[in-house]
Amino acid sequence: MLQVIGVDIGGTGIKGLVINEAGVVLVKATCATEARLGRKAILGQLRELVSELLSSCGEVKALGIASAGRVNVKTGEVIHATSNLPGWQRMPLTEWATGEFGLPSTADNDANAALLGEAWLGTGRGKQNLVMLTLGTGVGGANMAFGRMLRGADWRGGDWGHSVLVPDGRPCNCGKRGCVEQYISGSALLRLALEEKGNTYTHGREIMTAAGQGEEAALYILERYIADLALVIANIAASVDPELIIVGGGVTQDQAIWWPMLTTKLHSVGLTDRVAVAELGNWAGCFGAAQLGLERLREDGVGWSEGSDREETKHGN
Repeated sequence: MLQVIGVDIGGTGIKGLVINEAGVVLVKATCATEARLGRKAILGQLRELVSELLSSCGEVKALGIASAGRVNVKTGEVIHATSNLPGWQRMPLTEWATGEFGLPSTADNDANAALLGEAWLGTGRGKQNLVMLTLGTGVGGANMAFGRMLRGADWRGGDWGHSVLVPDGRPCNCGKRGCVEQYISGSALLRLALEEKGNTYTHGREIMTAAGQGEEAALYILERYIADLALVIANIAASVDPELIIVGGGVTQDQAIWWPMLTTKLHSVGLTDRVAVAELGNWAGCFGAAQLGLERLREDGVGWSEGSDREETKHGN
């Protein structure tokens, strides 16, 4: 049965796994990303992680990479990246990976990969019209219609994080003002807290914990954050009208605290049953990257085992 590696490069960490075509995970690995040190450091960490996975599973046939930034899927190049990954713009990911590991390689934006993973093995199973919204260091997004990814003419399809939520609002690292990313990312939650006098939170998790304990200031901050998130979701639903909007990313680790607040907001606009949390959590991008690797093998004519589930994999074509 074919085995592939799927890795997800983020602003604060790299995750990777080896999985077979039936969706069985054989091994996982993680490492911190010292993104501030630039391209060379990130590639060094990626090399170590992939090498670790290869040493555990010697039958890997392909490598799929999910990365922050706008990625040309045809060439595997990062054609645009923000300061979250310094020096990452114009990085020829698949060319580098093929030369480094001698494996057929493919790459895509991390939100696209997360949606592919959720459509294959997660919350989106059985659905073909989906939107992904990832809330982490930044805000990513992806769209799928009739089982096909909508990546756009310039590979920016689903870039909900850089649509404008507040005209002439907070400056964004993309050069615009008022982008969604500046209001509903994990970083934005902490910034919102720091704007409130008297708060000394140093991480979004502290805000979540305090809110879970009923702390009034934390609840107020979280309610403001959730109001913006609900508005973004309502705008997406009005724009695309998907079967399901899947919310993923690091912020969802604390969903037990804020999800009831969000569903209350969504109930008033009739969207409660159209929004769900990513089942694969922070690993969704790795699963989607792996599926990209499997699709690359299919395109190259590498055979599939008789026992593989062809119906599950078709949604990422």
